[in-house]
Amino acid sequence: MTDIATMPRPVSFARRLKRFMADRPLIPLIILLFILVVILQILRPGIVNERWLANTAKFAIPLAILAGCQTMTMLTGGIDLSVGTVATMSAFIMATQIVNQDPAVAFLLAMLPAVLIGLVNGIGVGVFRVHPLIMTLGTSLIGTGFLQVYQRTVIASGAKIPDFLNWLGTGVTYGFPNALLLFVPVAVLIVFMLNRTGFGRLLYAVGDNERAARLSGVRYWQVITALYILSSLLAGITGLLYIGLIKAPSLSLAEPLVLPSVAAAVIGGTSIFGGRGGYTGTIIGALILTVLTTLLTILQMPEGGRRILFGCIVLFVTAAYLRIVEDR
Repeated sequence: MTDIATMPRPVSFARRLKRFMADRPLIPLIILLFILVVILQILRPGIVNERWLANTAKFAIPLAILAGCQTMTMLTGGIDLSVGTVATMSAFIMATQIVNQDPAVAFLLAMLPAVLIGLVNGIGVGVFRVHPLIMTLGTSLIGTGFLQVYQRTVIASGAKIPDFLNWLGTGVTYGFPNALLLFVPVAVLIVFMLNRTGFGRLLYAVGDNERAARLSGVRYWQVITALYILSSLLAGITGLLYIGLIKAPSLSLAEPLVLPSVAAAVIGGTSIFGGRGGYTGTIIGALILTVLTTLLTILQMPEGGRRILFGCIVLFVTAAYLRIVEDR
């Protein structure tokens, strides 16, 4: 009787499946992406082809890079709402300065506001302890105002998209978008940094327990300042890529990518509370949102309904994914 009573109960299939998914968090994301592609193919037979794959990658890459900025900052318990403004500023300055300046000079001028905003964000969050959401929102508004003033000073000279950025943003070589030449090194850099370097371990440590990290000798303000400068630099580079894709410099060029970049990071498994996540899941999250946008466009859903459905799906996927991970 005692032996029978103490025998462990067999684990149900559902529980084993849940544990399997929790140990391999990328699998649910890949399954969801596959389901969305299948639905897309059913609704529009023949749409999933080489050309569609290339176009999807073109639009997913800028989102994935900005989502990488969110992933890194969210690992520390922060967020960077200034990435859209930084990307827009770099793109707009590049397009206007290339008219009269050497390309190298125009590039440096375009990246200058990215470095400055990243530095201000880092000092504000790391030294003066301003909440990241408030700090980056504030610098975003300041940057937008600066851009409006700057536009008036260069309106007479016009703007030009450099041929190289056109080639990088819209070109395809042997079926692969040229933007991969930029994205692959960036993705490898982020993944390597987070998983194989001391700086990456510091980001996880700060996000997991800031107080313990400080007591162990981590110089918090230096880590945060370097983080936000890196985030802004990546955002600036994204802006240059994105203007080559859109081919129309404007004062709100990359702003529509800000909230989707946050959503891609969260869907990819990065905790908004810090200490958990990774960039591989974020890339898949960016692909999911890009395919979802295409699906809603095919359904000819009005903008209001599209936003409602988009938000509901993001919330559902995020809640389901986090439930799986937290039950590990």
